[in-house]
Amino acid sequence: MSIVKASKAAALCAVAAVSLLSGCAAQQKPLYGWGHYQQNVYSYFKSTDGDTTAQVTELEADLQKMLATGEAVPPGYHAHMGLLYAKSGRMELTQREFETEKKLYPESTAYMDFLLRNFSKKD
Repeated sequence: MSIVKASKAAALCAVAAVSLLSGCAAQQKPLYGWGHYQQNVYSYFKSTDGDTTAQVTELEADLQKMLATGEAVPPGYHAHMGLLYAKSGRMELTQREFETEKKLYPESTAYMDFLLRNFSKKD
């Protein structure tokens, strides 16, 4: 009878240990630091007539936070900043952002090159 009690106690300890350890599991860190990027893209496409200065300021601040905390910049972030810079006539910054997007995400090279060619014609 004492063997039965010992095995039940061991099983209870095992269940308690598993429960305790699973409760302490760290939550998975997001792959990218999004900041206000998604809201800005939505706002940009919802109303492209407005002033983009506030969006650029917010995205630049979010980018600094991401870099400071070591978060990865999401795909399209620099491309969107480049489009905002182009809209305000800041073509040097547009080119810099498109080049950065190409460097971080090589799969975007063809599209970024297309945009660079088109925006350089407008210069």
